[in-house]
Amino acid sequence: MSVALLWVVSPNSEVSNGTGFLDSVREGNRVPGRDRNSMWKERIKKGGRQRWNFGSLNAGLRYSDLGGSRTGNGSSFAVQSSLVASPAGEMAVSSEKKVYDVVLKQAALVKRQLRSPDDLEVKPDIVLPGNLGLLSEAYDRCGEVCAEYAKTFYLGTLLMTPDRRRAIWAIYVWCRRTDELVDGPNASHITPQALDRWEARLEDIFSGRPFDMLDAALSDTVSRFPVDIQPFRDMVEGMRMDLWKSRYMNFDELYLYCYYVAGTVGLMSVPIMGIAPESKATTESVYNASLALGIANQLTNILRDVGEDARRGRIYLPQDELAQAGLSGEDIFAGRVTDKWRIFMKKQIQRARKFFDQAEKGVAELSSASRWPVLASLLLYRKILDEIEANDYNNFTRRAYVSKPKKLLTLPIAYARSLVPPKLTSSSLAKT
Repeated sequence: MSVALLWVVSPNSEVSNGTGFLDSVREGNRVPGRDRNSMWKERIKKGGRQRWNFGSLNAGLRYSDLGGSRTGNGSSFAVQSSLVASPAGEMAVSSEKKVYDVVLKQAALVKRQLRSPDDLEVKPDIVLPGNLGLLSEAYDRCGEVCAEYAKTFYLGTLLMTPDRRRAIWAIYVWCRRTDELVDGPNASHITPQALDRWEARLEDIFSGRPFDMLDAALSDTVSRFPVDIQPFRDMVEGMRMDLWKSRYMNFDELYLYCYYVAGTVGLMSVPIMGIAPESKATTESVYNASLALGIANQLTNILRDVGEDARRGRIYLPQDELAQAGLSGEDIFAGRVTDKWRIFMKKQIQRARKFFDQAEKGVAELSSASRWPVLASLLLYRKILDEIEANDYNNFTRRAYVSKPKKLLTLPIAYARSLVPPKLTSSSLAKT
């Protein structure tokens, strides 16, 4: 299941880059006697523009490039309060509560930074290999990737200030590379240990020790904006889930997965997008709205790709709700569009739209330059739900997509709506 990036509107198909990555995965060894910075510099010096294949962003990435050995259980959340009773009579923390604890942490981080405006985008320089020219080139490469795979959003980022624009590109590239590890052409060769190494490499990025050029762009970004590492860790956790979990017993389980692989993007992006100075909404409510957009996008992905996922042996639909509708996994794998299926899909689409509605309330609270690309993404992704309905809920053999004319008509609408300033009260954004 692909990550539902906030800005992904119509990503191109994955393109295999050959066997270089496969061979390096099998090798799993770093060239002895060479430190990380020297390898990074050498790669940049040797790597002309033509060597970067954006069809597979991890092209040429050695298995050992994912970092050193790492231990740990991959736990992402500090379980706190809001206990609920489980069917077994035990007390457990709901996924929504777990995620909201992370939301509160991210919002608190931003508020601390905002109390010291001079520190918002100017922090001590990190130690980067190479020079400023190489760092600028790294950001340019990230921009090329964004332009290739998220054309509409890329155009919107051009309205942002240069620093914010480049930071969004860097985050986009890291998310895409992470997703490609488990959902790209070489996914069958990725192991939990490889993801552990990728997470260790993430720690290095946040510590100012990037391994390659694309890492360097993100490392610089997180040194300049109040971006916390937790959502990035959580996205890696979502990739781990895709390696072993192919069924979700209820929406609570599915919600947590959607947060991991998509809601995290919203939490990563808000510190970059910025909240409008005139906004009276609470920081937590803006973060909640960005989280809702990620959840909505991922639910839409799931509903659009039911047939495609079934052919891979996966069902990203709540099992208990399927049973309540009189449906089973056999119905999914058989691809039968029945009245029961239509009724079930209507309820699933209704839920996704509620998340979109919540998200839309938060877009107006973002800085003026950030509203258009986010709102365009929201409106276009929400239209996929309309297309599923237009296909008579046949998401087994027909892929719902928004036509190019409809996209072109949506962009000016999104732009006009993005000009509406935040409301002077915070009543429109309620906490959930």
